[in-house]
Amino acid sequence: MTDMLRKLVSSIVLVCSFNSILLFSPLQAADFDLVIQGGRVIDPLSGLDAIRNVGLRAGKISAISKNLLSGKEILDATGLIVAPGFIDLHAHGQNNLANEYQARDGVTTALEMEMGVYPLKAWYASREDNALLNYGATVSHSIVRAKALGAEPENKQLMSYKQALAPGYSTQELSPETLQDVIQLIDEGLAEGGLGVGIGLAYLPGARRSEIYSVYQLAALHYIPVFVHARVTSVKEPDSISALQELIANSVTTGAATHICHIGSLGGVQVPTMLEMIMGARSRGIDISTEVYPYTAAHTFIGAAIFSGKWRENIGMDYSDLQWTLSGERLSKQTFEKYRKENPQGSVIAYFMPDSVVDLAVSGRNVMIASDGGDWENNAGHPRGAGTFSRVLGRYVRERGLLSLKEALAKMTILPAQRLEKFVPAMKRKGRIAVGADADITVFDAAEIVDKASYTKPMQYSIGVKHVLVNGVFVVRNAESRKEVFPGKPVMSQIN
Repeated sequence: MTDMLRKLVSSIVLVCSFNSILLFSPLQAADFDLVIQGGRVIDPLSGLDAIRNVGLRAGKISAISKNLLSGKEILDATGLIVAPGFIDLHAHGQNNLANEYQARDGVTTALEMEMGVYPLKAWYASREDNALLNYGATVSHSIVRAKALGAEPENKQLMSYKQALAPGYSTQELSPETLQDVIQLIDEGLAEGGLGVGIGLAYLPGARRSEIYSVYQLAALHYIPVFVHARVTSVKEPDSISALQELIANSVTTGAATHICHIGSLGGVQVPTMLEMIMGARSRGIDISTEVYPYTAAHTFIGAAIFSGKWRENIGMDYSDLQWTLSGERLSKQTFEKYRKENPQGSVIAYFMPDSVVDLAVSGRNVMIASDGGDWENNAGHPRGAGTFSRVLGRYVRERGLLSLKEALAKMTILPAQRLEKFVPAMKRKGRIAVGADADITVFDAAEIVDKASYTKPMQYSIGVKHVLVNGVFVVRNAESRKEVFPGKPVMSQIN
């Protein structure tokens, strides 16, 4: 080899080496805050299902690579699933105790969409810099309605939906003037970041169809959805099917989107027909969606309007199908009437849904998973507040094979994100494992994950959830809760 040829080869090698440094040094330098290494990454949006290394920086996903990444900290996820953090659209427990049980179930974003809150600005401020999980809520039609009728909040600022649904307010019909006040207050709440309108219609016997139609008209103006507990749960006319027909008609005639809350407990044995109706409406361009929790018993407060009149015949239940959560006792006519009079805000678990109905809804196409979990009252409540997501992954996916792992994860991640992302910019960065997405990540053992909460012992953490990160911060690590960390951020709308 001549001297000139040797110099040329050396120059080429030097240039290639320099370019290699430029190309690979960002991935080799320890410039990621955290690397989740060697896990099976499943992203339902892109379809990715492969062993990858995920680099996080400043609360975002910055790299997804087949190659090893170098970071300030390495989390070995070998043998584990790395998934988007679960998004719960129906979480009444808006405090850090409830959020801790949800985090141990894989949840990273917990939203109060069915009943909502009011006033929005004060509620968001109450959780700022003190939230374990990402948080957000709709504008509560029920609370706004009670306020317009003269109700005052018990704590002089925020009114609970249970207070708003007391008979003195829930049974009243609105005058045209009061209805206009309600519409104006909802509109103001939407401007303060409300994620839509939440309507607990089954708890408002005084709400006429024209009132709800007016709320839909407002929602259509802002292109935001209505999250609604439909008018009745009943096998007698007017039944649950007619309740769904009202909401579909409102969507058709106004153009507003509808999200039907907890279709299992809404429809009972009528769920198969109701799912057909929803799929039929969607296939014809109507923006309608629904959700389910994987349990055959519901949970509500005993003073609710749904326990008025001929409720046993309408729902197909008896007193003994109700369990008083504070004591675990099954009720009789005497104890039902006693508790309803003396403690109307006390909770009951209601057993009335067949397993086949819940199976159909959980496995149904485009049906999202949402917990409907509430606050823990004297260490009592419904197990769905602690075990919903792990129950689906453990019992419905692994044990029974009713749906695939990727299908189940889509129902918990990208589907709820897409339900909101058209008008909630933050949701375009959630529910997915993608570069630029928020580092809301759940790492779990697919062979172990399952719920442990039961109706008699509801406050039991799920098992198999190993690590949960919210905006890049561990809230669960090595299957243990992290204390005194508050990485949760507000999720707010930007309406037109």
